[in-house]
Amino acid sequence: MMAIAALVLFAVMMLVLGAGRRHIQLRRTGDSGNRRTWCPDGSLEWWALAGADLGYLLVGVGAPLADVAGLAPLAVMDHPLGRGLGVAVAVLGILLALVAQLSLGDSWRIGIDETERTPLVTTGAFGVVRNPIFTAAIVAFCGLALMVPNLVAVAGVAVMLIGIQVQVRLAEEPYLRRVHGPAYTDYASRVGRFLPGLGRLQREHDTRRGAATRSHHNDDARG
Repeated sequence: MMAIAALVLFAVMMLVLGAGRRHIQLRRTGDSGNRRTWCPDGSLEWWALAGADLGYLLVGVGAPLADVAGLAPLAVMDHPLGRGLGVAVAVLGILLALVAQLSLGDSWRIGIDETERTPLVTTGAFGVVRNPIFTAAIVAFCGLALMVPNLVAVAGVAVMLIGIQVQVRLAEEPYLRRVHGPAYTDYASRVGRFLPGLGRLQREHDTRRGAATRSHHNDDARG
């Protein structure tokens, strides 16, 4: 059954990208890399990651269980070729996520520690997009959703995307700007957020020049 296959792939993903990657980090550095607070602390980051986790669980567990319980698939997505493609896409996403995690080396972290300063990684997978781990996770979970294409899976993908967008745009990017300054904005102006070329940020000097130009025009208008 495709639902069982989806559950197995989800379990493999959690073991490899979660427990396995933390074990590698612990052996390599003596630190698990986990900076996440599991108890609710009211922060935007906590809610963003909790939302992403909810989406992951809906797709990886909720949708397959709903399928086994008899929830009908969405007709527009229900096709044997689509389900088979979902398997390939999910496996590809898991492999890409592992490659992206390993690209971070000792800088790999789960969550943000405002007091910590790690090197800015811009090579490997991070030379293609700025958030390759999240991109690969999105690919993997879209594959799982294709394997079990019901309403729970679609809702899970939507919730996951919202959580990831909030985490990246409102938590991680401001943190990286504060820590790395122009080095990060220069990097972000060249490399897309989730897809190559898309979601690039404006350089610091371009922002200042634009502000100066607007101020000059305002002064002319007042004059």
